[in-house]
Amino acid sequence: MPVFVLRLKAPRPRFAQTLTDAERQIMARHGAHWRPYLEQGDMVAFGPVLTDEDSYGLAVVETDDEQALRDFAAEDPVVTTGTASFEIGRMADAGTVRPRA
Repeated sequence: MPVFVLRLKAPRPRFAQTLTDAERQIMARHGAHWRPYLEQGDMVAFGPVLTDEDSYGLAVVETDDEQALRDFAAEDPVVTTGTASFEIGRMADAGTVRPRA
């Protein structure tokens, strides 16, 4: 099954470490928005990634329907509020994802 990697492009460096109260509420809605992919078992990984200088969001999703994934990402509250945007890529066939349980 194809695997897609979504990188949440934050509006500023260290976004996850410096959220305002309003941004924290949007990020809570963002997490809830992706719950269907988690509940279906299609979400491989999801959450903030922290580095020494920055932060970004990461989601790894297995799905046969790339357009549905792109449409769903476009409806994410972080996108619709203009808080952040996604960069979406498809994992190359040479990549490896653990088998589903």
